[in-house]
Amino acid sequence: MYREALLDIIAQYKASFEVHRPQEIYKWEAVKCFQDNWDENDSDFASMLSRALGKEATLMLDSRGAFPRAMICEMAERVPEAVKAMFIALRDETQSITDRISGFSEKAELLRKEYNSGSWRNHYQTSAPICTYLLLMNPAKHYIYKYRKFKNFASKVYFPKQPKKGEVDSVIAYYEMCDAVLEFIKQDEELIQMSKDYLNSNIYKYYNDAFFHVLTDDVIFFGARSDIIVEAWWPSEVEYSPGIDERSWRQLLDDPSVFSEQSLTVMKRFLDIGCEATCAQLSEKYGETPQFYNGVSRGTAQRVFKKTQCSIPKDNNEDSKWWPILFVGKYASKEESGVYKWKLREELNAALKSVDLSNYLMYEPDKSIDKVTNDLSEQAGHKQKRYTKDDFLREVYMSDINYDSLKSLLENKLNVILYGPPGVGKTFTAKRLAYSMLGYEDDQRVKVVQFHQNYSYEDFVMGYKPKENGFELREGVFYKFCKIAEKADKKEKHFFIIDEINRGNLSKIFGELLMMIENGYRGKPVTMAYREEEFAVPQNIYIIGMMNTADRSLAMIDYALRRRFAFFEMIPAFGEDSFKKYIVSLDCPRINDLIEEVVNINTDICKDFSLDKGFCIGHSYFCDLKENISDRLKEIVDYDLVPLVNEYWYDNKTKADEYADKLRKTLSD
Repeated sequence: MYREALLDIIAQYKASFEVHRPQEIYKWEAVKCFQDNWDENDSDFASMLSRALGKEATLMLDSRGAFPRAMICEMAERVPEAVKAMFIALRDETQSITDRISGFSEKAELLRKEYNSGSWRNHYQTSAPICTYLLLMNPAKHYIYKYRKFKNFASKVYFPKQPKKGEVDSVIAYYEMCDAVLEFIKQDEELIQMSKDYLNSNIYKYYNDAFFHVLTDDVIFFGARSDIIVEAWWPSEVEYSPGIDERSWRQLLDDPSVFSEQSLTVMKRFLDIGCEATCAQLSEKYGETPQFYNGVSRGTAQRVFKKTQCSIPKDNNEDSKWWPILFVGKYASKEESGVYKWKLREELNAALKSVDLSNYLMYEPDKSIDKVTNDLSEQAGHKQKRYTKDDFLREVYMSDINYDSLKSLLENKLNVILYGPPGVGKTFTAKRLAYSMLGYEDDQRVKVVQFHQNYSYEDFVMGYKPKENGFELREGVFYKFCKIAEKADKKEKHFFIIDEINRGNLSKIFGELLMMIENGYRGKPVTMAYREEEFAVPQNIYIIGMMNTADRSLAMIDYALRRRFAFFEMIPAFGEDSFKKYIVSLDCPRINDLIEEVVNINTDICKDFSLDKGFCIGHSYFCDLKENISDRLKEIVDYDLVPLVNEYWYDNKTKADEYADKLRKTLSD
């Protein structure tokens, strides 16, 4: 585990303590509640269990559509002795944790099958909630396991073991990582004292956490968040070095069997951009895809290893085994595009500066004009990145003809709804369409909102909202956006994007503006409901809505609104040439078989009278695959596609199982 990265996370945790701890204190409350109420000899075991679990709602026992607490409490009411025996066996520390977790889960499924009233299609007693029970019962020994938390944190601190969804053995690896983090926490007297002081502020409400296991888990939860950026570069010289000096790098650079033309092109661009960048940043500035830079760098590192037999990082997975030969790295900040940033090793950087790279392309041919335009734009005081139709077609996987049709519809109608099954990239497409019509990326002229059942006219246009001493009239998001567009040059386009447009009460949300968004009424004022002011929807605002056709209960939208929008159907892009080109760039043969099987399933979905094309599986499951592609595909199959076919054919288990087997076989060795 990378010491500097972990210390960096702990430092950020302490700096955010006053804000973070009040938000997460429920963890210590939950343990205290359980410890105060747990009594396995209680004559009413079910009521006791319900009280003991009364404070843990957000600890993984009631979240994201999974209801392990509700299920186990119902089973306790039906068969209290059986559930009691399950918890007694679970807390038996003489048995291995994997056996206890597996045993608890298996018994829960037996109870579900035998005593289910029809409300439970799943027992929900998986590794995550079972580890929560373990921590609540014995917080001196256990931690709160969650797959995503483990995966994110392990990546940031370069813990050598990675979790695998659905595998109990991942819990053992997680505990090993927690124990390692705990040792660092024990050495941080300041952090220990901060935590103790907070817990001592209400000893009747918070568990004292004398063994710091809850604190350790909270530090890991904090560090796993996407907005926590590790500033330290990895690996440090102490942890790993390929042992190649500047002179040796110079010799390797002159060897075409090691540094190919593509390798030197990538190296030239690294030098030009300042020796450090993400693959996405290189792609944006010089052309080619991020996968191009990832693949070329990986291949170059492998050839360096083959030529020199240099050392490679120990205990690292396949994706982080090669690039440290050429680079050191760290996670990109929120302001930077891409996920991970590489920096040339100092010795390689020095060697490159003595090599003539003038014969290698700085920019791909189709990026040269963009660069000149961007440079001129920056000189004029603008920082928007140029975005063209070609950029749209590279990213969205739509044909040239369909793009022209969609653009024409929006230009003429001013209002368009993109509709289709989930996972076809409607929201992504909407924003890129706006950029392409603007000619550059400018989020000041692109506003995105999401409708829901409680969204109102007051949120959208104008209304009274409570304040400290009463109510005040506040302007809604659409009203404000219209005022911005109204003040701008009439030729400057503005785009208002509404996600899940069919989930709101549209007549109620738009009110009198329902008529005013129509092309023929743009710029014509109406009297507002609240201020009685004259207000018009400007001609330079384009409205793009998104609608999932799988949401049949919400599919019927207001007819008056339907007349004012053009409807553009989006379908899975598996057959588009641009998508096929992207798949080829991944260099992963298994994905072709998997996509072929998904296409077969979509054909069956379209023929099924209870489903139809609105339920097809979209291509977005397979977009933006960068690292650990084989593992990601297995996750997509096991945790996205298989549950989906089970849901679609819940009344035909044979068919659902058949498709699940076919999907999994496409990835089998």
